[in-house]
Amino acid sequence: MKSVLLIGLGKFGRYIAKELQKIGHEVLAIDEKEERVNEAMSFVTSAQIGDCTQEEFLKTLGVRNFDVCIVTISKDFQSSLETTCLLKELGAKLVISRAERDGQEKFLLRNGADEVVYPEKQLAKWAAIRYTSTHILDYISLDDEHAIFEVDIPSGWVGRTVGQIDIRKTYGINIMGVRREGKWNMFITPETYLNEEDTILVLGQYKTLQKCFKL
Repeated sequence: MKSVLLIGLGKFGRYIAKELQKIGHEVLAIDEKEERVNEAMSFVTSAQIGDCTQEEFLKTLGVRNFDVCIVTISKDFQSSLETTCLLKELGAKLVISRAERDGQEKFLLRNGADEVVYPEKQLAKWAAIRYTSTHILDYISLDDEHAIFEVDIPSGWVGRTVGQIDIRKTYGINIMGVRREGKWNMFITPETYLNEEDTILVLGQYKTLQKCFKL
């Protein structure tokens, strides 16, 4: 369990707060609007009304004591930037800030953010890849060059073992797991057998994955 300071209770902030609660983390949520704070009380550990661009207010929160500080202020980039900067100046261990438009990421990183999330851009990329291919069931982007894909078994691999395909040597791709009848097997050996109904979790470079699975 970790302690999280979440600043901003717009739609994105509320979704994060709910997911953090499901996982079992302690969340202190902050927003300037009383209505948002009251609504959040049911799915956070505690919540306060406050302006996090004010250094004196942030000091009262003891930001050094939180494992993670997440800034999800929406529609006010100046406040997001100021809050991010103040958190780092006050000794926050890890600051994650939200970008809403192109160009904001570099400013947030220069002013104290350890990492930046850009949900609209990240979701757009996921949707573009996911829904324009009949082979991809899901995917996670690791960086600009590498990704993890869940894909259908290519017809030429059906009825063969991982060792027979020798995917790592032939394609430079790693099979991380096989899903069969809704259950994942993450213990993959050269003897792991591939059925037509299976899907596989593969790790590799985008270019290699696209070529291998004809995406």
